[in-house]
Amino acid sequence: MSSRKKIVVFADWYEPGYKAGGPIRSCVNFARHMQGSYDVFVFTSDRDLNASAPYAGVPVDQWITGGGGEKVYYASPGQLGWSAIKREIVSIAPDFIYLNSMFSLKFTIFPLLISRWSGLSERVVLSPRGMLRSSAVQFKIWKKKIFLQSFRLLGFSRKVRFLASDETEEKDVRGYFGQRVRVVQISNFPASLPAAPAIAPKKPGELSMIFVGRVHPIKNPDYLLDVLGGVKANVSLTVVGSCEDPEFWQKCEKAIRVLPSNISVTYAGEMPNHQLPDIIARHHIFTLPTRGENFGHAIFEALVLGKPVLISDQTPWRGLKERMAGWDLPLSDPDGFRIVIEEVAGFGQEEYGRWCMATRRYMEEYISGLKIKSEYLKLFS
Repeated sequence: MSSRKKIVVFADWYEPGYKAGGPIRSCVNFARHMQGSYDVFVFTSDRDLNASAPYAGVPVDQWITGGGGEKVYYASPGQLGWSAIKREIVSIAPDFIYLNSMFSLKFTIFPLLISRWSGLSERVVLSPRGMLRSSAVQFKIWKKKIFLQSFRLLGFSRKVRFLASDETEEKDVRGYFGQRVRVVQISNFPASLPAAPAIAPKKPGELSMIFVGRVHPIKNPDYLLDVLGGVKANVSLTVVGSCEDPEFWQKCEKAIRVLPSNISVTYAGEMPNHQLPDIIARHHIFTLPTRGENFGHAIFEALVLGKPVLISDQTPWRGLKERMAGWDLPLSDPDGFRIVIEEVAGFGQEEYGRWCMATRRYMEEYISGLKIKSEYLKLFS
């Protein structure tokens, strides 16, 4: 029997899921880094976001060993009720409960209520995962406002410890729940630094861009398409991500149809996380004019591959141009995005190679300077 303390993680989705994007990667990285120092248990659903069938070949309704030694329970819909979740919490008797979501009935509210019943309220850590940003709350706004009001009225905000990934998220938490709530600010665990791929061939006057993210208003693909409408260089854009809102995608398709002949757009659809490095490496730059990210795992994955990024200033990745790692621009300046695209399209192989190598150095320094594990150990103590 292990003498290590136990953490139970509640997450709507977990590996091999990928359609929910960053929150899955955050949860997987957390579990893999913390396993060994703790016994980590991940309670999650047996299917991906919006999927009607469970993961193929994954045992359900039992604890199995995950890829990093963590224990994972892929719950079928029938095992996501109050009594089933309570049964697993009681059985494990965790020292800590870690919630990987803000707006989830079964993976946030149920564990919170059960933790109060079992006397674990003071041992709950909740990570909002960027869901308290104004750009995120505005979608399904009334449902979320009722949720937040209930959260306060039930006293959860006074009991749990909030985990904020950056200063903006800490301000969001205090803005909704008051200055007296307990908030700890620690960055997300990054994935390990992969081997650097070969630098893509680059000719002046041509540019290939890749957008990886949900096809959703918060990720702003329609903004990017509007920007490209005014670009004179020959640009190809590949869009990778799940299409959650058919009506919104129809709007994007309409914008694609009226783009000038020098701009081509390919929608590659959804893609498992392990396939992303290869397709990102084949493009010149990564782009995501997002309305808000609390970390931006897709941005991180592009940067560690030595791929300069063109993103909004609504992420923690700032000051990129000074490091020759990309450009973080305000969304109020679409012309700024166009200017950068034209500029990078004009790069030859030598200039483009300098930016790629500088991007890789930037991420090597970033990862080597992280002291995240010790901060998490302090939080879960």
